[in-house]
Formats: sequence, structure tokens, C-alpha cells
Amino acid sequence: MSAASARLRDTLTAAALFLATAAFTLWQNARVGVLWDLSYLLDSSFRFRLGQLPYRDFPFAHAPLTFLLHAAIIRIFGRVYYPHILCAALEAGLATLLTWRFLLNLFSQNRTVTPPQQKEVVILAQPESQYLLLNSSANRPGRLATLLASPLIFLGIYGVYPHPIYDSDCILAVLAALCLLQCAGETRTRNFLAGFACVLPLFFKQNIGLPFLAVTLLAVAVVAVIRRRRHLTVAPQLWLIAGAAAALAAALLTLHFTAGLHNYFYWTVTFAAQRRLPGLGIILATYHQTSLLWTLPAAIAGVALLRVERLRAIRWTRPAAFILLAAPFLWTIAALAFTSDADDRSDQFLSLWPHLLLLAALLALCNLRTVRTNPTLTPLLPIILLATIHGTFLSQQLWGSTYAIWPLLLLLIAAMLAQVPTLARPLAVVIAATFLLCGGLYAISLERLSYIHLDGPLTRATLPELRGLTTPGPWVPAFEELVRFTNAEVPAADGILLLPGEDPFYFATGRTPQFPVLLFDPATDPYTPQQTLDQARARNIRWLIVNRNLQLTESPKPDLPEVLHTLRQDFVPYRTVTNYDIYRRR
Repeated sequence: MSAASARLRDTLTAAALFLATAAFTLWQNARVGVLWDLSYLLDSSFRFRLGQLPYRDFPFAHAPLTFLLHAAIIRIFGRVYYPHILCAALEAGLATLLTWRFLLNLFSQNRTVTPPQQKEVVILAQPESQYLLLNSSANRPGRLATLLASPLIFLGIYGVYPHPIYDSDCILAVLAALCLLQCAGETRTRNFLAGFACVLPLFFKQNIGLPFLAVTLLAVAVVAVIRRRRHLTVAPQLWLIAGAAAALAAALLTLHFTAGLHNYFYWTVTFAAQRRLPGLGIILATYHQTSLLWTLPAAIAGVALLRVERLRAIRWTRPAAFILLAAPFLWTIAALAFTSDADDRSDQFLSLWPHLLLLAALLALCNLRTVRTNPTLTPLLPIILLATIHGTFLSQQLWGSTYAIWPLLLLLIAAMLAQVPTLARPLAVVIAATFLLCGGLYAISLERLSYIHLDGPLTRATLPELRGLTTPGPWVPAFEELVRFTNAEVPAADGILLLPGEDPFYFATGRTPQFPVLLFDPATDPYTPQQTLDQARARNIRWLIVNRNLQLTESPKPDLPEVLHTLRQDFVPYRTVTNYDIYRRR
């Protein structure tokens, strides 16, 4: 194939993956809206837009970049819902594109034209086992990359959970950093920018960005030490570390002169860890899967068949190894015929995660020795990905946290395929088929959103600010009724407290939030019931609005009845509308 034909093919593939992923994200948003999460994003971003400083002016347990991004969208487009969803769709398409580009470079023959040990300065090069894979005529890198990236049409960063959120933005930043690391080469500017980019995920989501940054810098330091001992230049690694140091210094100085470093670290580290950090038993529960008793030994046996030299020459070795390695994926597909329950199907599909993570960890440990002969980040890439994935699990563990990190799993799978080069293509076909079929059903079923009510006909918002918001059930019309009532009967300057804060009230009404907390959830609300009353008195809150019929299937805050009971010391019933009780201050 000519160079022009290859470029045209790659361009068309990239465009198709980008557009298909973005279109699926838009379609998901056209059939569901999670008011609880949208209210936190939109109302908090609106506070940012009004100039209220988080960490200093009000408690805020999350890193700022996602909210700053959407505050900028509000500044440009005004209080209009649809640009935020369009942003999510574009980010989803870009994340898929970056994943595909990374895989293409990883598998491309043009990326490694000589054995890697002959190259002196490469930041993210291919190891020897991958060199065999890339130069095998049976494996075309473009096809492998497209096969592994295609499931992201459904499993992209905004495919399973479709609304703008910090986890997904953080994974996009991680992918961008990995791509910059991959193409940095020996250029000073590229390495500096790659190091700079490694810091950005930390300010999208702490539990994802911190492990990614720490392990990446540790890996760079290890590579630098090995290269120094071999009398090779360490300039690329030093420039990369300098870029990270510059980005970190700029971020910390900005925080110091705005919100204050002490405030930032208290709310995003100390408070967030107190409310969210799980115990070791909960973290290890990810690996309490009975299926691991057969899937992991089968995969280890398959890898052993391909690595033991005496067995490789036997005719049945490759077919047997393929069956052993592909069995967990084939079983996941076969399990679709045994149940039509979306919950059972999603459990079976998600059980692939612990299997793949443990297998990747074992292969990464076995491959560590190649760092000595090939001192680049490539042998350490699985460790970087594993650390980032497990950092994500600190938030909501396996079921809750995987919705945005499927691209990282696919990169991990690509690294594992490099360890079995002779079976890379057939295994990629099986894996892609599994993820396309099971992942597509998982995303379309909205199983990850089972924490909200999904029954009832679709209803669409009619308010100009919310146009484009659609979800099953009566929640949107009831919320719009509340907005119309408030605009008609509550003075614009009066302070309002909403319990538990499920709706994007301030974004829809344009009112200035006056109470420090917008969402009453253990992860975001630091106040006891009495402190909530004290804050309401100190800030002259005149109205209390209680949502008595939530879209959430369970109450978000266990002590919510006690909070309401305490507030009734100062507030008396005023009016009742659909789903809401309105109280006025005595």
C-alpha cells in the first residue's frame, strides 16, 4: 500500500471512530438524564462562573479543572444545557481517537525499524517481544489498532455514563499525556510538554491523577538511573521531569494566590479521603471472583505454552494456547445465552476486569527484566496503567468506577498481546468481539445508571436553559414546575436551601447560590444537622425546598430526616407542588 493510501485509510478510520463515539454519546444523552450528577456539575460550574471561589468560599471536595471547563462554556454560551452535552460527545470522540492513535503507534512497523536495543534515546519505544509482533506479516498494525479501539464506540469515556464528569475528563487527560510520552522521542520541547501534561490529570480527579503522576515519574526516574549506568544520555528524562515540575509549581502557585493551598489540600485530600477512601478489604474485594479460579490458571497455562521452548515446536501448542487465553472471553459471550437479565450480564462482563488486571500484573513483573536491556518506559507501561486503574477504584470500586476507564484497559490488553505475538491477531479479534457485543449491551442497557429510576415515558425539558435534557419519568416536568413557582413567588435576592439538591436549580434559574453546600451527600457535605441550621441562620436563608420524590432510588444522605427535623425549628410550610415541599423562614 502506498503512503498516500495508508494516510487516507488512517484518516477515514480516525474520522469513523471519532464520529461513531460522539454520536453514541449524544444518543445516550437523548434518552437519559441523571439529575443528581448534572445538578452538581452545572450548579457548581455556575458558581465558578459567578466568581465564587471553591475551597475558600465554600467546601468543595473535587479538583477544579472539569468545573472550570464548564464555567468557561457557561461564560461563552450562557446558561444553556446542550453545549455541555456536546462537549462530552466531542471529548468522547477525542478519547477514542487518542486511544486508537496510541495503539497504532504501538503496533506500527514504521515506529520500530531496527531492534530497540540499537536505539539510544526513546521515551516510549517497543521492547523485543513487541518488535517480533510488529514485524510479523500475519499482524497488520492498523487492523490490530482498529480492532482494539472499536469497542470504545460504546465503551468510550462517555459511553456508559454519558454526562460531563471529572472521571471521564481525567482519563482524557491521561490519554493525552500517554500519547505525548509516546511521541516525545529525544526532543527537549516534546519531553517538557509530555511532563507538563502528566500533571494535568491530578487537577481533574485526585485519586486518578495522583497515582498516574507518581508512578509515571517513578518509572522515568528508574529509566534514567539505568540509562546513566549504561552511559546513555538522560536528557529526555530530565526534560520530562522538568516539565512536570514546572506544571506542578504553576498549579500550586495559582492555588496559593487564589483559594489558598491549605484550603485546597484540606478539602481535596484530607476531607475527600475521610469521606471516600475505602478500606483495604473493600479494595481487595475486587478480586473475590470465583471465576478467577479457572480463568487465571487457564491464561497462565496458555502463556506458558508459548514461552516454554520445548513446547513451542509441538503442533498443538498454538491452538491449545489460543483456546486457553481466549476461554474467558468466549465464556462471557456464551453467557449471554443463559440469561436475559441486564444485571447478570453486566456482572459477567465486568468479571473480566480482575482477570485481566491480575494477568497484566503477572506479565508486567515477568517483563521487568527487559528494562535493563531496553531502558524506556514501554516495559513499565502496564505498571503505569495498573496504578492508574487501581487509583480509580478508590472512588467507587469495580462496579462504580470502570465506566470511564475502558480505554486504559484496552491499552493494557495491547501491552499483554505484545507478550504473545504469534497469537496477537486472533486474540484481538476475540477480545474486540467480546467487548463490542457485551460492552454494547452493557452500555445500551444503562445498567450502570441503575441507581436512578429509569421507568416511565421519556419527558423533555421545555425551559430554554434546559432544552435538550431528556429522561424517563416525571422528574423534569416536576422540576420545571418548581422553577416557574420560584421565579413567580420567591424574591430573586432571597437565599434558598434545597434538600438534598438533586436538581440543577441555580443553573436553571440564574440565582446566586448563598448556602455553602449544593448537594447533600456524605462525599460533599461536611456539616452536621445543627451546623446546617447554623449556616442557614448565618447566611440569612429565607426558603427551604425539600424534594420528597427523588429520581435517585435511595436517599443520598442517611441523616437527611434529622437535618430536615433540625431545620424545621426555623422554617414553616408555605406551599406544596409536585414532588416538592416549600418552607418559609419564620
